[in-house]
Amino acid sequence: MNHTVSRNTRLLAVALCLAQNTAQSATNSPPRLPEVVVTDTPIIEENRLTPLAGQVTAVSKEQIKELNAQDLPSALRRTPGVVISRHNPVGSFGGGDGGTIFIRGMGASRPGAEIVMTMDGIPRYANVWTHPLMDTLSVDNAARLDVYKGAQPVLFGNMSFGAVDIVTKRQTEPGFHSELQLAYGSYDTWVQTAEHGGKTGPVDYYLIQSYRTSEGHRDNASGELQNYLGRIGVDFAQHWNLSILYNRTDNWAKDPGLITTGRHQGQFDTTTDFGVITLANHFERADGWVKVYWEHGAIDWLGQYSSTNKLNNSDTLTRWDTYGVKARETFRPWDGAEWMVGLDLDFLSGKTWNNTPPPGRGWNFPRESFRVIQPYALVAQQFDLAEGIWLKPSAGVRGFFHDEYPDEAGPQAGLVLNIHDTRLHFGYARGVNYPGIFAKAQKAFIPPLTYKDLTAETLDHYEAGIRQDFGKQLRLELTGFVDNGRNRIIRTIPPPAPPTYLNLGKFSTHGIEATVTWRPVTDLALFAGGTWLKADPADTPYAPKWTATMGATWRFLKRFRFSVDGSFVDDQLALSRDRTSTAANVQRVDEYFLLGARLGYELPLPWNGPRAELFIAGENLTNADYEYKPGYPMPGINGMGGIRLEF
Repeated sequence: MNHTVSRNTRLLAVALCLAQNTAQSATNSPPRLPEVVVTDTPIIEENRLTPLAGQVTAVSKEQIKELNAQDLPSALRRTPGVVISRHNPVGSFGGGDGGTIFIRGMGASRPGAEIVMTMDGIPRYANVWTHPLMDTLSVDNAARLDVYKGAQPVLFGNMSFGAVDIVTKRQTEPGFHSELQLAYGSYDTWVQTAEHGGKTGPVDYYLIQSYRTSEGHRDNASGELQNYLGRIGVDFAQHWNLSILYNRTDNWAKDPGLITTGRHQGQFDTTTDFGVITLANHFERADGWVKVYWEHGAIDWLGQYSSTNKLNNSDTLTRWDTYGVKARETFRPWDGAEWMVGLDLDFLSGKTWNNTPPPGRGWNFPRESFRVIQPYALVAQQFDLAEGIWLKPSAGVRGFFHDEYPDEAGPQAGLVLNIHDTRLHFGYARGVNYPGIFAKAQKAFIPPLTYKDLTAETLDHYEAGIRQDFGKQLRLELTGFVDNGRNRIIRTIPPPAPPTYLNLGKFSTHGIEATVTWRPVTDLALFAGGTWLKADPADTPYAPKWTATMGATWRFLKRFRFSVDGSFVDDQLALSRDRTSTAANVQRVDEYFLLGARLGYELPLPWNGPRAELFIAGENLTNADYEYKPGYPMPGINGMGGIRLEF
């Protein structure tokens, strides 16, 4: 939802009412009340619960702006429980090593992944390698980012040991809204964004275009991101809406390589075309939708280093298509009741091949396709026990019917107890993660490899938490979690021969996460959060024992807005955890503390309506020496300045 448009529309309605009253009675004019602007919370918008008592952390468009985030990892870099990796200021170099996010120790397997990235609930990832690509998920499309920090089998299905959902922007109130931004920063970094939305009568639409480019902080650290999104919807009946959304991305990022040797892995190019047609309904006691979707994507990994000829002349190319139909309806037959039923029909299809000149050799994996049918349902009921006291149990299950691998079930249950300003929640979920097309694809360059006896990886997730409010100024939250994973897919290394894929791996994580949100006065908001995490195996990458984050947002002198954010990340093992029986991570990066800030000044324009803001933003203000990957130093102190227009 566009909060600015909503606020301006409400103010316009108030002004019209005042004008009408003035015309009716000039001698009894009501006084104009000053607008009270409440400062947005820093870092995150809120922690809320799903219908099954799972914790969700929301990061709004405003928080993304105050963080001066240029992509999805930088937008979530201060979110408690989230750790990121990256190479470049602009652009993510493929999988986990070059740019992605990890949630409480999940997401470090390549190929394959445990975290699903979605846009309005539709999964978006390179299905051949079964992991998301950050550059194809533009942060400019997001009205809100929802981070699901535990297994979500009922709501998201396959691959959701954790999830990040991009809730796209749309115009919800009558009128029109536009935003423009132009910024320039360190390392010859340019940022340009434009968006425009409107709603008139039964029709609403939204258009987004953005472009980012940077030369990078060292040789071969350059990148470029292009994003285009369009959405149009129409209310064709009292309770029905039909909409079409299309998103295209065109990106590239180079690998700067090891600082010690200069050896790099070429350039990673990605393009995607993504479309969704949605038929939605909204009644007093029911609402839901049917979504037909399709994504075509391409990866051109150019100039990889060839160990055979010692040259950067090996190219790996991947093409994929993910398409299907998703339907969901939620019923509220009486007060406090919630029944949800749904069905997902997903098709995954892709191919990959490699070109390496002699004396090397290429390989070719022809197109393969999977089909997964997933029906699901949940029930929840809130019982009001007394004034301000209620209990809400819930339960649900999703079935997984795969055309290649054995069927699975993903049960989930939750319980929420609210006692005035105290809320307790408890939850259990069994996540399911099927082998991706990569299990077949790797047979192209390891011919003896077998995969047909594989089953899905599973995760038992347990969670308990408490939230305590002290008036409207202070909120404390504490959550404990345990994750036990089984049947992790690993590749055996001979002897004995031949190599094969087996479900032998086990892993577990458990920890505690705490957050504090404090608003001492209207113009100041403070936030702090921390996570303690223990992982087994102990060499699980990107699972630091301690992380902490903080932020503050302050309005002062009427037109100034200052935001500061910081994070501490303990020393940790790095690089993706290989799917081999002998895998052992020994690459470690040191602990670091990062500090960033943004200062905005709203220009006093001589006319009402449009708004203009000049801003400057800085990252790594303490000039910390840090890296996400051994031998890949990140930028020192750097900054950006620009202008934002809104009308």
